[in-house]
Amino acid sequence: MTSSYVLVDDAFRELVDFDAELVKLADGCLWAEGPVWIPAESALVWSDTRNNREWRWTEADGASVFREPSNHANGHTLDRDGNIISCEHSSNSVTRRTPDGTYTTLVDSVAGGRLNSPNDVVVKSDGSIYFTDPPYGILSNAEGFQRESEIGANYVYRFDPDTEMTMVVADQFDRPNGLTFSPDESILYIADTGEPRNIRTMDVGPDGTLSNLQFFAAPDPPASDGLRVDLHGNVWTSAGDGVHVFSPDGNLIGRVKVPEKTANCEFGGPDGSTLFITASTSLYSIETQVVGARWA
Repeated sequence: MTSSYVLVDDAFRELVDFDAELVKLADGCLWAEGPVWIPAESALVWSDTRNNREWRWTEADGASVFREPSNHANGHTLDRDGNIISCEHSSNSVTRRTPDGTYTTLVDSVAGGRLNSPNDVVVKSDGSIYFTDPPYGILSNAEGFQRESEIGANYVYRFDPDTEMTMVVADQFDRPNGLTFSPDESILYIADTGEPRNIRTMDVGPDGTLSNLQFFAAPDPPASDGLRVDLHGNVWTSAGDGVHVFSPDGNLIGRVKVPEKTANCEFGGPDGSTLFITASTSLYSIETQVVGARWA
């Protein structure tokens, strides 16, 4: 048996069991994206952005359609109350879904202009919501509705649910995409799928603002799209040929080989150590020996 894990640095041995196998859980998507684990339901929800639907998977029931149409939803995360926070391309909005299925639009415009197509989202422990807004949902009708940008740029935003205020927190990115916090939330990792197609970091201030832009890593093949951080601060990110794993100081320590172009990943499962991977047409999983920071 050929291992699904590729060792680059011995530090990777502490994170994975090289006998673990990559398992295909579902297929039939056009572009699988945005996985989020729902602990209360022991379920994974993910986007099939170009099919304008969302899927749900459980070990007991397998995969089934969760929401259709989905407003070409892409990235998802959970807030501290267990609600699903979603980025929707064709409604140019960030929404909240409560467990009873009620959807609320949190933000869809700034300074009088519609957002482009919110792509990925993370929620800080204080409830504030950070999201990226690249143009992918407005460039064509493939995963949204083609139109001109009303913003004229691609920003990273912070939404305060208490004040309902949205502010630009980063304007240094070409096409900001995936987001994840370090375990202590002092650093925000931001993937750029435009130029220069890398991952950079910014310090998170006490007031929620971002500063001190720094290079972190440049996956090869490019580019990083979705990313997650484990309990020890290692960054797991999609990188075309699978999931690449970087140490907290930005060194590549290992890879997960995936047979399809890879978009995103998420830690979940009963103990938070299953890595779920969305890749082109399919959903995969593989067992690790580390817990995602969110579930620690």
